[in-house]
Amino acid sequence: MKTLSEFIVERQAEYPNAKGELSGILSSIRLLAKIIHRDINKAGLTNILGQSGLENVQGESQMKLDLFAHNTMKAALMAREEVAGFASEEEESFIAFDTERGRNAKYVILTDPLDGSSNIDVNVSVGTIFSIYRRVSPIGTPVTMEDFLQPGNKQVAAGYIVYGSSTMLVYTTGHGVNGFTYDPSIGTFCLSHENMKMPKDGRIYSINEGQYLKFPQGVKNTLNIAKRKIKRHNVLMLHVISVPLLPIFIAIY
Repeated sequence: MKTLSEFIVERQAEYPNAKGELSGILSSIRLLAKIIHRDINKAGLTNILGQSGLENVQGESQMKLDLFAHNTMKAALMAREEVAGFASEEEESFIAFDTERGRNAKYVILTDPLDGSSNIDVNVSVGTIFSIYRRVSPIGTPVTMEDFLQPGNKQVAAGYIVYGSSTMLVYTTGHGVNGFTYDPSIGTFCLSHENMKMPKDGRIYSINEGQYLKFPQGVKNTLNIAKRKIKRHNVLMLHVISVPLLPIFIAIY
């Protein structure tokens, strides 16, 4: 069975000019996933459930786990010489790593450190979303807003981590999507879903229709078509209130 570390090394070897910078960032994200996995799995036994009493920039109540995941990711990325700064849902603005090492770094990270964190209290899956860009501002200077406000097709890599019945890390660099499942008995992620693709045809649609009346008319029309197909073709409707993780791949892959 191939581990995530082995997979990253193999992919890096396919690019003779690669310096291993992206591989280093992915290694830090892998470590972050293990740390969050550990704490989520004992959430009911430690004082990390519930609200923190603070709000994020969207006006949403921050959960204790939100802040834990944010601070853990911030520390992990600050330790990397490849990362110049990062933007998090839990911060009002981006964070520039304004050190000599940070100013000379090439990459910025955008993330929601723990999406769906309110689900933890009812034991439903949560996840981490991340996106990696190559900075556009001059090397040797602090990063700027323009480094983060780039179109999706400029992403170098993107991925997510799902913490559910099992913990799974999925990522792409634009050359296929691969999933790795965490094996806690050996403490590593193993390749479990190689070259993942969406099927051309499906029998399930999944959406939270709680705000249906506020949806754009085009979205309503699409849902109505799906509902009519349910009756004609025995299509299944699935509704799970969980983390919206997949759209990050639309722009990059």
